Amino acid sequence: MLAVVLAILILPLAAGVVCLAIPARLAAAVTAVSGIASFGLVLALVPETAHGDLGELSGYLRADAVSVIFLLATGFLYGAVAVYAAGYLKGRDARYVRRCYAGLNAFAWAMLAAPLMGSLALLWIAIEVTTVISALLVAIEDTDRAAEAAWKYVLIASAGLSLALLATIFAYYAGAQVLGEHYNLAVQPLIDVAAKLPKTPVRLAFLLAVVGYGTKVGLFPVHTWLPDAHSEAPTPVSALLSGSLLAVSFYAILRFYQVAAAALGSGFPRDALLAFGIASLLLASLYVFGQRDVKRLLAYSSVEHMGILAIGVSFGAPAALAGVLLHVMAHAAAKANAFMGAGVFTVKFGTKEVAAMRDGVRLLPWSGPLFLLAVFALSALPPSGIFRSEFQIVAGGLGSGSYAAAAILVILVTLAFFGLITSATGMLLSPARDGTQTAEPGEPSAWMVVPVLAGLAVLFLLGIHPPGELTSLITHAAAQLGAR
Repeated sequence: MLAVVLAILILPLAAGVVCLAIPARLAAAVTAVSGIASFGLVLALVPETAHGDLGELSGYLRADAVSVIFLLATGFLYGAVAVYAAGYLKGRDARYVRRCYAGLNAFAWAMLAAPLMGSLALLWIAIEVTTVISALLVAIEDTDRAAEAAWKYVLIASAGLSLALLATIFAYYAGAQVLGEHYNLAVQPLIDVAAKLPKTPVRLAFLLAVVGYGTKVGLFPVHTWLPDAHSEAPTPVSALLSGSLLAVSFYAILRFYQVAAAALGSGFPRDALLAFGIASLLLASLYVFGQRDVKRLLAYSSVEHMGILAIGVSFGAPAALAGVLLHVMAHAAAKANAFMGAGVFTVKFGTKEVAAMRDGVRLLPWSGPLFLLAVFALSALPPSGIFRSEFQIVAGGLGSGSYAAAAILVILVTLAFFGLITSATGMLLSPARDGTQTAEPGEPSAWMVVPVLAGLAVLFLLGIHPPGELTSLITHAAAQLGAR
């Protein structure tokens, strides 16, 4: 399995380098092959980690059930976005296209690398690398608004990751008191000696990690970069930002959560996550109303779903933790579908303004209904994977006695649904205003439809009957997170 892990780490990076030196059309093919192959390599890890861990693969790499869950989300998105980009970037300047493909491959590489890092220090470095690459991709359109969004993202994310670095230092200090100064910040040894760790440094490490990495997750109140960056980035980048980058950053919080729960008991870390989760969900459920930019609308939906993840972990019940892990994968597919659908709309109508998009079902006979289905999935309507995951989270909350928090979650998710569906139905079903719309029916590119269909199939699969190996993987990962 070490060979598979190394291939996952090498393939996207090599594809990114190659794309800088080859014609744009060939770069599209290389990126698509790399994305699909990387997802296939990740799938090969599922049987090996569904019932046990690969453990330390070298002095620097580690794979277990939790990390493979996040690799699946990123791997699928990488493959889908790589195919989608072939249609989205068609007709653009060749130099711009090569830079986009190189950046997409490098971004995917960094997000695939993060969950495979064997220590908290290497995890921090990997997530820092995602910041640098994604900031360049946000600014790649070379407009004033894109440059402003990129700088805002860099400043806020850098401040957050400074706090995350401080969290890593506190974790090292706590571990060194028991394991010695040469301890390398691997997670499992910290968990093994958790009862002996000094409590105050562990508590500080967890809080700083939640705030620091929470900046990249998009948790309130450190979410303010997210709507601008998602709105100004090219659509394939927006899909990766929302479906994968936020989740990978949440993965880092989960690793600190494991240590904190083992050292302090589950009460303190669960209460902290509940507070951040409810605040994020409340903000997002209100801000989805009245958004004028379709990509900003979906960005606030991402804040909503990151809040759901935090609340789900705070419940602590096995069903809720399993729901959180399923939600990571289902949200990746649903949000990628929504952003890719929104990208079709922006190409078709030449604008991101919701009010200017009308009669989408007629003008986009495939992408219009698919976008509506993506919105339904994000709103947890059955039989999508998000319905199943949120049902498990709520059931876990009720089973753990967190009745008030579970009720708040259901109310705020329902509120967000009305905000999303109001905008979506206007874009799809409202008739065009006289003299304001001249577009003819038809899809901009079949390459922009195929990956959305694949995402829809994944959503139905996760919602109706997840494969047995995947269910075992989720169960095993939930047990790891819930271990005391």
